[in-house]
Amino acid sequence: MATTRSAHTVWEGNLLEGKGVVTFDSSGAIAQQPVTWASRAQDANGKTSPEELIAAAHSSCFSMAFSHALAGAGTPPTKLVTSADVVFQPGEGITGIHLTVEGTVPGIDEDAFLAAAEDAKKNCPVSQALSGTTITLTAKLA
Repeated sequence: MATTRSAHTVWEGNLLEGKGVVTFDSSGAIAQQPVTWASRAQDANGKTSPEELIAAAHSSCFSMAFSHALAGAGTPPTKLVTSADVVFQPGEGITGIHLTVEGTVPGIDEDAFLAAAEDAKKNCPVSQALSGTTITLTAKLA
């Protein structure tokens, strides 16, 4: 069964001096988040950005895909800690994403862990949606 998740943004003013509020409509699990051009292109100053939202989506999707692949291979993880760094260059856009994962996975060797991580990077739905940008990965066992 397909699912749809929704969010909306109300923006006021021009790009450089305006401001917006992102609302997470589907779950309500995340409070409304302020967003500005400055929070995107300079310091966050307590506000979010599209890139931070992409990083959250990517790190969680990758973790789910990786966990599923490891369990399917008979080596379910005890713990995966994943971060995603999304690089935004004003005037160019998103220039790259770097995933970093450290895992506690009983019964797996480093080579199998790295291969499964690369596969999850390639096949998680968010990676596939973001295939127009360079995605790199650092993976290691804890």
